[in-house]
Amino acid sequence: MGLNARLRQFLDDRNVPCATMPHREVFTAREVATATHVAERELAKVVVVREAGAGHLMVILPPACRIDLGAVRRATGRRHLALATETEIGGLFPDCEMGAMPPFGNLYGMPVYVDACLQRTGEIFFQAGNHHEVARLPYREYERLVTPVAGEFCLHEREKDVSG
Repeated sequence: MGLNARLRQFLDDRNVPCATMPHREVFTAREVATATHVAERELAKVVVVREAGAGHLMVILPPACRIDLGAVRRATGRRHLALATETEIGGLFPDCEMGAMPPFGNLYGMPVYVDACLQRTGEIFFQAGNHHEVARLPYREYERLVTPVAGEFCLHEREKDVSG
């Protein structure tokens, strides 16, 4: 399957090569990291957040992190944020397998927020529409293409949720 058509066209229009790597079918970001032997600190996990009546936004985290909704609220100025439902996500990303959307919110009409820890990586790996391939781009190229807002949006597994 490769990159989904929307992302492939976007990259082709900008003459940006993007390598893909097949792997066994897996469904979580941590399983993707294991299946591909990619360091979790370089893998993008996409979390979609909604605000009632104000649309959706995308937050990009490494697999070991949970989203800190409080930090996202502070960064966006949006007060009533919640995780998007599976039904909403399916409608927002009709050209992707459920849960395998690429970290390119700009292609889906939503702003992108990325945890600052991903900025420190040389490359970013991500699912690009399916559960059996991962794509790779230099992080600076990703940043140029998407222009995400960077911040501290990560709650590590050992931290208590302070999203209130």
